[in-house]
Amino acid sequence: MIMTAIASEGSEPRLIAESGTAARVAALAEPILQGLGYRLVRVRVFGADGCTVQVMAEKPDGTMLVEDCEAASRALSPVLDAEDLIDRAYRLEVSSPGIDRPLVRRSDFERFAGHVVKVEMAIARDGRRRFRGVLIGLEGDAAKLRRDDAKAGEAAEVLLPIGDMAEARLVLTDALVTASLRRAKAAERTAESSPDRSGQRDRENFRHGFGRRRPGAQHEGE
Repeated sequence: MIMTAIASEGSEPRLIAESGTAARVAALAEPILQGLGYRLVRVRVFGADGCTVQVMAEKPDGTMLVEDCEAASRALSPVLDAEDLIDRAYRLEVSSPGIDRPLVRRSDFERFAGHVVKVEMAIARDGRRRFRGVLIGLEGDAAKLRRDDAKAGEAAEVLLPIGDMAEARLVLTDALVTASLRRAKAAERTAESSPDRSGQRDRENFRHGFGRRRPGAQHEGE
């Protein structure tokens, strides 16, 4: 199974988005990231003991290097502090989407056709909210899945409207890891061929974050 390469504009809208505080952070972060040439993937705000604001981002080609995380964090941190969207001390973490990434745009569902996904619906489909199976592709505004848990007499293939999804993400499989390794190596070769990037540190692209703490937040272990 090979990821299908597709052209994707940075302005392509997300069809699966956040709610509450995370949605407010996303509304502020998205235009800043776009101005830097990145696309917002997802925002999460979590943690009872020590709040973390996690911002997942990527370049339009799906890559996100450590240097990119740093640049995005430096741009986002002062703006988030100034807007005061979080009512307590927090740690800002900017990361790549990772291998088992969320799917939020039409292009994501096209690019990862052939891989296994898990979907949780905000609006139930055929009396159920959770689905898992091989992503076949798109039909209109719906993702087509071949369920791996279909029982006798049940239709194996289902159409799930993307706009009705609460979350969709890839499942970690050997095929996905292999495809991601190939993609990461291609990105590394491209980066190393650029004079201003040669010799820079770790370009591993599975999952990495670059965090900043809001003034007043304690460092871990303190």
